Amino acid sequence: MSTLQLSLAQARQLHLHAQGLLTRPARRATKADVLAAIRRMALLQIDSINVVARSPYLVLFSRLGAYQPQWLDQLLAEGSVFEYWAHEACFVPREDYGLLRHRMLDPSTMGWKAALAWQAQHADAIAALLEQVRTHGPVRAQDFARHDGKGNGWWDWKPEKRHLEALFTSGRLMVRERRQFQRVYDVAERVLPEWDDARDLPTPEAAQLAMLRHSCRALGVVSGHWVGDYYRLPRGRYHDALGTLVDDGELLPARVEGWPQDLFLHHSLAPLLQHGLPPATACSVLSPFDPVVWDRRRASELFGFDYRIECYTPAHKRRYGYFVLPVLCRGRLVARLDAKAHRDRGVFEIKALYLEQDVRPGPRLRADLRRALQQAADWHGTPTLHFARHDEQWLSD
Repeated sequence: MSTLQLSLAQARQLHLHAQGLLTRPARRATKADVLAAIRRMALLQIDSINVVARSPYLVLFSRLGAYQPQWLDQLLAEGSVFEYWAHEACFVPREDYGLLRHRMLDPSTMGWKAALAWQAQHADAIAALLEQVRTHGPVRAQDFARHDGKGNGWWDWKPEKRHLEALFTSGRLMVRERRQFQRVYDVAERVLPEWDDARDLPTPEAAQLAMLRHSCRALGVVSGHWVGDYYRLPRGRYHDALGTLVDDGELLPARVEGWPQDLFLHHSLAPLLQHGLPPATACSVLSPFDPVVWDRRRASELFGFDYRIECYTPAHKRRYGYFVLPVLCRGRLVARLDAKAHRDRGVFEIKALYLEQDVRPGPRLRADLRRALQQAADWHGTPTLHFARHDEQWLSD
């Protein structure tokens, strides 16, 4: 089989097309588009920081434009998607439950998420809580009072919260819905009543192969170094597995000019090379937890974008800001945006916007960025743009 020769620009465009980020939305989004976007990505990572929009809502906005965030909440409550540990905590299409079921059945592979020592130490209390939910119905962590004083940070959880998380990781509880973004837990047999392990569980090998297939489709272009990270599969190179997908016709071998490593193109994208890739027109702010940038190595190799999420970095060590958003424009990652949505005042504050070193300001870039910022501000319900630094005045009216 001949090897496809790609330019770096083509590789980027193919990846963005696979992710739904190459061109601007052609029409107003519907609820069905939200589910289609999640299926296209395979995974939608969850994070609760809301300096701007919470991450899963922002990831969808980057692809769909203005849409109703409650549609995602409704899809979860209806059971079209479920929550579990995939890349990290993610919304996952309901039909892919079986791919992650082995992680629930063997929580020893889940590290701190499984909290095995905690489960052993508190087995009776955890069993009692599970029976309470089974008998009396769904619960939230906040339904339980804290008896040891106020918590000291994100991970200083009260015991019941830790019990709920252990039951969630082991698959005995699932998230039925979210209320004000807080998880509502119910027993798995009520959330997913049709599932039967004896009948429906794939082999571990089949589940891993399906995750690799989903990753290849979602990424569009893949390497053996990148593909395992999408579902947090065990560390290692997957060249042999990708070779099997080449033999099956699902992947096509490819090379990028000047790159030493082999790449693979998902077969569904081959017609775009034959008939011409559409021009990259999408310009949008991305979440720090967007699939395009969540793998730091891939973002660096594919886009020359060395990105670190700094919200978990001590303030004095931050280079760009607490919650800095990558900015995508016409097939490139061109900038980093430090922003805050002041919802009470209707103001979208641009604290700073840092252009990448090889990006130069000009009239078209100004128009693109200004439009992207205003669209993001309008969707947040904060339509007034405020530029906090004088050196960003080239973007203001």
